[in-house]
This record gives sequence, C-alpha cells and structure tokens, in this order.
Amino acid sequence: MSLEIKVPPVGESITEVVLSRWIKNDGDVVEMDEVIAELESDKATFELTAEQAGTLKTIATEGDTLAIGAVVCKIEDGGAAPAAKPDAPKAEEKAVVTEEKTAAPVAEKSGESYATGTPSPAAGKILAEKGIDASTVKGTGVDGRITKDDAVKAEAGKKAEAPKASAPVAAAAPAGSRGERREKMSPLRRTVAKRLVAVKNETAMLTTFNEVNMKPIMDLRAKYKDQFKEKFGVGLGFMSFFTKAVTEALKDFPAVNGRIEGDEIVYNDFADISIAVSAPKGLVVPVIRNAESMTLAQIEKSVLDLALKARDSKLTIEEMTGGTFTITNGGVFGSMMSTPIINAPQSAILGMHNIVERPVAEKGEVVIRPMMYVALSYDHRIIDGRESVGFLVRVKQLLEDPARLLLGV
Repeated sequence: MSLEIKVPPVGESITEVVLSRWIKNDGDVVEMDEVIAELESDKATFELTAEQAGTLKTIATEGDTLAIGAVVCKIEDGGAAPAAKPDAPKAEEKAVVTEEKTAAPVAEKSGESYATGTPSPAAGKILAEKGIDASTVKGTGVDGRITKDDAVKAEAGKKAEAPKASAPVAAAAPAGSRGERREKMSPLRRTVAKRLVAVKNETAMLTTFNEVNMKPIMDLRAKYKDQFKEKFGVGLGFMSFFTKAVTEALKDFPAVNGRIEGDEIVYNDFADISIAVSAPKGLVVPVIRNAESMTLAQIEKSVLDLALKARDSKLTIEEMTGGTFTITNGGVFGSMMSTPIINAPQSAILGMHNIVERPVAEKGEVVIRPMMYVALSYDHRIIDGRESVGFLVRVKQLLEDPARLLLGV
C-alpha cells in the first residue's frame, strides 16, 4: 500500500510552490516525519515531511511548479530492495575466467605452445575494446605471445597517432569567454521584482539624506561590549541602536509609521520593524514585533535569531508578514550612499551605509570622525517634506547622543 504526499496549504495567498530540491532520493527508505524535500513559495521556504515510514517514490522533479494539493511523491510500505551479493562476479570477469580455463586445454590438445602474435585473455579484451588488430602488435611474452603490457602500449601508441589524422583543424576560438546561461527565476525573486516595480509605479517616492557621527555609539560599544556580551549572551551591534532610535522617532512622526489603504491613512500605535536581510535565495524582510517596547539586548537577540533563520531558509510566513517600517543596511556590503525602495505597503524605509572616517567641522575646528550617510525614502502622498526631514534629524540626534535612547528624551 502506498501513501500520496501532497503539497500542503502554506498560506492563504499562496496557490503554488516550486520543488526547490529533494533531500531524499527516489528509492530511499524514510522514517515517519523525516524531511524529504524543500518547497519554495514567493514568500518563504518550507520543508516537506514523510507522513509514514517506507520507501520513497518521487513523482515531481526539482524545479517543478506545483499547485497546492498536487502530488509530490508516494511512500510505499516496506524497506529498500536487498543489496546485491558482493561475491557475485561480473559477466566480464566470468568471460575472462572461462577463457583462461579453456585456452590451455586447447593448446594442449593441439600439441602447440602459445603461437606468436596470440594475445593473452586480458590483452585480447583490451585490443577488442579499442579496435586494435592483434596482427599489428608485436608480442614480448613467451614464444611471442601478446601480453597485457603489450596491449596497453599499443593502445597508447594509437592515441599518440590520432592527431596525425587528416581531419581539418578547427578555427581558433576568439579570446575571452562569450558563454551565457539561463536560470529560471525563483518564486521569491519574481515576487520581489513585481513588488519593486509596483512601488516605483504606484507611490510618490522621494529620498532625503543626512549624516551621522558614529563616534559616540562606537565609544559606548567599545566600553561596554564585553559586559554586554557576558550578561546577555549576544553582541552589541549597530542595528539595535538604529532600531531603538527609529522607534523613538516614530512616536514624534506617526505618519512615517503609517500606510495608505484606499482613501484612508492607517496610523499604527506600535512599531513592527522589518529588517532587510540578504539570504541565499534573495532578499527577505523578517519583522521584529513591538520593537518600541524592547531593550537593546532584546533587539539584538531578535536580529540574530532572524538572521540565522534567513541564512538557513527557516523563516516562516508569519515572521515576514506585516511590518510598519523597514531598516536596510547596505553598509555591510560597502555601500556609501543609496536610495532604498519602500517596502510596500509601508510608507518609509531607512537606509544605513558604511562608516568612513571623514574630516568634519566641530566648534570651529576640523576633526576626523567616523561618519555614516543615512537615507530615508518615503511616500510623499502620506509624508510631507517637513515630516521626513524632521524624522531623519531626530534619528540623527538620538544616535549622536545615545544616552537619550536609554532615557527616552
């Protein structure tokens, strides 16, 4: 009796998935609840598990697009087929053994010794496979018999002569590679592409810039990073400071935390911060829920947990659904400045960039400071210029005086 394994429902808006890879192969014995394949939707990657123990019989192949409820494979009762007996000789070996057993009696019956130019069984096999006439090979064995060594040398000689054939020489290829390859877009990449184009076409997106002196935060991290790690078990990074600064600034500029639905503006009294993470299969944006009520340590733990899940393609749809504001960090890749694209249906996104020591003026003097450019892209339909600039200035003030983040002033 066999059991059909079908594509399970994975979300209300998902109607199809792609079979990204088989973890188990056709004919493998699988256990109950063992992971046998990975399915990829336009939002996340899911594991397909065996619903009973038995032998796997695959139906779909890697790369197939499957509707929800489609049959992926079957699991049949029973274990794997018994392994072949290791002692059974191969057909070729049997033939050689038979030839060696019969060759000597034939010679004895005829009263002849091994004739000159007669190949041994092993040599004869090599010559036959390579299409070499035995009469063209000089034997060095007893009475001129062709040995296996003679056959191997004859084969090598034939290969050496091959280039002398009169076949026309192909024209030399032009210098440099001109190859190309095509790859089908993954569901995640197709969805990202559609959403980014939709945002550009359907929003009035603008970007405002500022710069942040990162020295106060870097000094604070250097002073307390060891104690922080020892107490909370997680490193103190920049993302927690930026997340905390954003949640404080959103309280003063609620439109930046809102969205448009039809002819209404929806304001949120909570801050679900989406963190853009580069995963093996593309950009994903998991969400930190109610970040406004979290401490720096709680934010760092959430960021680390979500980043590890993204790396291992373990994020769930729930962990990537929603979000009221997004933070993206292009600085980890060396970006100096960019205009991030809004993560719809949100109305704004903050872009972090790399930290570079630059000369700046402080109290009438030129000093060197670790500076970072920050960018806020926003939907001008809901956020005015005054609000966008004011929000970014507020974030800058909080980051340059991190004590405010702890005191809430």
